Amino acid sequence: MEEKRYLTFALTKGRLANKTLELLEQIGITCEEMKDKNSRKLIFVNEELKLKFFLAKGPDVPTYVEYGVADIGVTGKDELLEENRRVYEVLDLGFGKCRMCVCGPAKAKELLKHHEMIRVASKYPVIAKDYFYNKKHQTVDIIKLNGSVELGPIVGLADVIVDIVETGSTLRENGLEVLEEICPLSARMIVNQVSMQMETDRIKEIILKLRRQLDGDAK
Repeated sequence: MEEKRYLTFALTKGRLANKTLELLEQIGITCEEMKDKNSRKLIFVNEELKLKFFLAKGPDVPTYVEYGVADIGVTGKDELLEENRRVYEVLDLGFGKCRMCVCGPAKAKELLKHHEMIRVASKYPVIAKDYFYNKKHQTVDIIKLNGSVELGPIVGLADVIVDIVETGSTLRENGLEVLEEICPLSARMIVNQVSMQMETDRIKEIILKLRRQLDGDAK
């Protein structure tokens, strides 16, 4: 009898990983090694269930899954839209909810309304370009920033920003506001395309159990 191969999960470091592990535990998938906060391991194993887990930065998770290093990944919808990798998006996990928005000072509303040539600062240039060019049909100059994008309009680098908004408190503290909403975001489960064919039953069973758990939680 052929021995079962390991299924590997790539989880986004931080809150998303913690929430994902809580959810997996509810359907009987655990990894005791990951509970050791002092562990310096990079890959965690559940020998009994033939599962492996590793933590990665959000933007890297779709890359690991596309290239088959991980069979299954969990990351934010923002990373999927920005990275645009060839993976199957199979489940909205319902946590990590926020919005991708165009934000700026109130006076920038007029610039958006009249489709003027403006400068847009963002950590998400792909999402920003898609929104302005393909949905609004507005030509803009997109500036990629890695740090606090709220600085963009404040120091005069950009007219508006495209960024994730949870509560909006950081915006308000800096005299900015949500001007337009691009799309809602949340944590998503993704699967490698080859893994879905090779390990169909195992992966579909995990998806089905998670879906039932999420449906039960929603009631």
